[in-house]
Amino acid sequence: MSFSFVSGNPGLDLTGTVLTRRDDPVDLLEQPSDLERWMAECRELPAGLTVDNAAFHLALRLREALYRLTLDRLHGRKFDPNALGVVNDVAAAPPPGISLDDTGLTLAGDVSAALSLLARSGMTALADSDHIKECGRPSCTRLYLDRSRGARRAWCGMDECGNRVKAAAYRARKRSA
Repeated sequence: MSFSFVSGNPGLDLTGTVLTRRDDPVDLLEQPSDLERWMAECRELPAGLTVDNAAFHLALRLREALYRLTLDRLHGRKFDPNALGVVNDVAAAPPPGISLDDTGLTLAGDVSAALSLLARSGMTALADSDHIKECGRPSCTRLYLDRSRGARRAWCGMDECGNRVKAAAYRARKRSA
């Protein structure tokens, strides 16, 4: 299983590891090795991270806190204090180190640093609330930053949701014709 990184923000991509939060939620992070694979596929984190049980459960708490805070922002509510505490605590850890060489940027750090970067990234998205949206496909609850011209993006991504919505609309038009 490969993960999807369509949110435009690694913190929001972490919240997208639950494919839907309606009806039958599908959690892609069931064990520490799943989080290791997700982190390896996320190009904005240090490579070669090893996740233990404590880090895994902290990552899940961070994911749920970021999701809750984003929904609070989308619905114009005050931030949930418990979720805010989780994100602020995780963000307080030192982020990964960064270096530049002829091949590009290299990030270095442990899982704690990676989680700090994810928390900080999520905070940045929350500060940019005019661009946060939830996917328009009814069964998708993925959050993303809409930086499209005129802020007209309706789905988290064309491959997963946009094509499904368009295909369903096409089939519906064909049936009614």
